Amino acid sequence: MLPNTGKLAGCTIFITGASRGIGKAIALKAAKDGANVVIAAKTTQSHPKLPGTIYTAAEEIEVAGGKALPCVVDVRDEQQISSAVEKAVEKFGGIDILVNNASAISLTNTLETPTKRVDLMMSVNTRGTYLTSKACIPFLKKSKIAHILNLSPPLNLNPLWFKQHCAYTIAKYGMSMCVLGMAEEFKGEIAVNALWPKTAIHTAAMDMLGGAGIESQCRKVDIIADAAYCIFKKPKSFTGNFVIDENILKEEGIKNFDVYAITPGHPLLPDFFLDEHPDVIVEKKESHDHQAGRRIFHEDYKHGSSLEAVPELKEEKPQPQSKPRSGAVEETFRIVKNSLSDEVVKATQAVYQFDLSGEDGGTWFLDLKTKGGYVGHGEPSGQADVVMSMSTDDFVKMFSGKLKPTMAFMSGKLKIKGNMALAIKLEKLMNQMNSKL
Repeated sequence: MLPNTGKLAGCTIFITGASRGIGKAIALKAAKDGANVVIAAKTTQSHPKLPGTIYTAAEEIEVAGGKALPCVVDVRDEQQISSAVEKAVEKFGGIDILVNNASAISLTNTLETPTKRVDLMMSVNTRGTYLTSKACIPFLKKSKIAHILNLSPPLNLNPLWFKQHCAYTIAKYGMSMCVLGMAEEFKGEIAVNALWPKTAIHTAAMDMLGGAGIESQCRKVDIIADAAYCIFKKPKSFTGNFVIDENILKEEGIKNFDVYAITPGHPLLPDFFLDEHPDVIVEKKESHDHQAGRRIFHEDYKHGSSLEAVPELKEEKPQPQSKPRSGAVEETFRIVKNSLSDEVVKATQAVYQFDLSGEDGGTWFLDLKTKGGYVGHGEPSGQADVVMSMSTDDFVKMFSGKLKPTMAFMSGKLKIKGNMALAIKLEKLMNQMNSKL
């Protein structure tokens, strides 16, 4: 991991949403240099499944070597922002760095996104970032360091990233457009940049929303904290950039990224808005009806870790698929059946249903609750824990190791309903199949 240099000693960093997760990780990294950290967040009481408040974060910052100022701030409230900025300047004498980290998300399509959820995302993401920046800019102008960092993605107009969650994309891109505009407006005075992860980041929210097992596909928050630290060390002339965490760390000489992985060597879940992953890119020459990538969780704190809260995707007109070899699906299930054992059943304890379209299609099931396991054509006798929908061609590719389940899901080739933690368990079984297919 990236070593501290002491460059931020005595600097004051104002971070929204810093009571937990990425915001707190950035705060702790700065605190190790001896920085002053303003924790501008609204959590004053710990959530049962999302631990951490502005006060517990303040204690951790002090222990790490920094000075902390916890402030109750809902970034939708301009007065609360102004009050926190005033307190920060009064206590620490100014503001050197602003991190706009607070964000709201709902991965729902247009007809299934309530107006209040649209308003929340627009108010927190775009408006909150704009107003917090506006309040801090007069003081940032006086700083020798003077950085604004927004946790927002590169502006990517591939329709893939709009189709299934238009409101969220608009709200998140609003943060990125603040970078675009303010970097130019305050060039020479304040460095304004964006930072975005290449892969999913493991947080308490991810645990709650993605279910058990999701952490193996994520990196630690430390990678974002280290990447942010790299940006803060750069001069004011480094501005208007949309930085990807892994890229800037490679420039710093980091070669071993396993240190950031929750499970080193395990395939990682790509993050939104990046077209760097071949299985996620949708080529226009194939179809103008872009399949939308969806993350494997739906961030609505009222729901548990299953995907029951995620609206079912509407049926799309099937796209042309290359035909699988004759009987490939049946052969695949035959191999799966031969690989079953009481050990596999005991370790999995789930019933999977596969709704396959195209040649050799139909409904199949895999029962890993019944002793010895069972495979059959049609629907299972009881309710399936996980329902997977995809083409027969992609199904065969997935079980043979030619298409990673994560990539299939992100690209829209695979649609999943049910308990995602159990869906992830099936991936382990697939890995055992690969050598036999």
